[in-house]
Amino acid sequence: MAVLNLRPLAGGRILRGSQPFGLDAAATSGFLAEHGIQAIVDLRSELERSLVPWLIPGHEAVQNDKVHDDGTRPAAVAPPVVELVNNPLDPNAIAGSLHAVETAEDLGELYLGWIKMRPEWVADALRPVARGKRTLVHCSLGKDRTGVVSAIALLAGGGSEDAVVEDYTTTTLSLPTMLEVMAETWRLHVPSTPAAYFSPELMVLQSPEAAMRHFLAAFAEEFGDARSFLREAGLTAVEVDALR
Repeated sequence: MAVLNLRPLAGGRILRGSQPFGLDAAATSGFLAEHGIQAIVDLRSELERSLVPWLIPGHEAVQNDKVHDDGTRPAAVAPPVVELVNNPLDPNAIAGSLHAVETAEDLGELYLGWIKMRPEWVADALRPVARGKRTLVHCSLGKDRTGVVSAIALLAGGGSEDAVVEDYTTTTLSLPTMLEVMAETWRLHVPSTPAAYFSPELMVLQSPEAAMRHFLAAFAEEFGDARSFLREAGLTAVEVDALR
């Protein structure tokens, strides 16, 4: 399998995509090397990560570096080449419910609710990019949480609203395949999950232009511009400038 819905932003400094469907450690190493990825920002919840984890060779060895009972430490282990940043946002745990989304405008309003409650979440997602690392930003499908972060990154980098909308709606092409793979993944790990959860008829599983247009208009009214938003959310002026 692979990371689906994959495409570059910001001159290639950002890659956006889905979770790593079916990648073992060897395939993961190959994927990261092929795309020159230096950091991964994982926007998924703990449950989502447990179902489809990143298998980055060497990463667990560093994470599990513990102090021995006698106070000594294990032999030094070189840090992994790729930084893995878990920056979760659980859509069911904050502003609004996924199941309440019935229209494209509802979907755009849901996005706005996320960043109103968690502005620092967006700043944390873009910090590796601002510090010069070629970064993969992803959630499960690479549509909603990834779409919000990507939209603000594009705006902060000087992109137009039309460019943001074009990027967001591009996901529509990948959705049929991704929903099939996602449904199979959940059936494997959580057999009780209803098939209806992955119906392409659900608005929450679509990426319509009107949803992003609504979000962008509401974002501008609420926060002004993306660069000011990111400064208020925690990035330094130098980091924000680096997103250009």
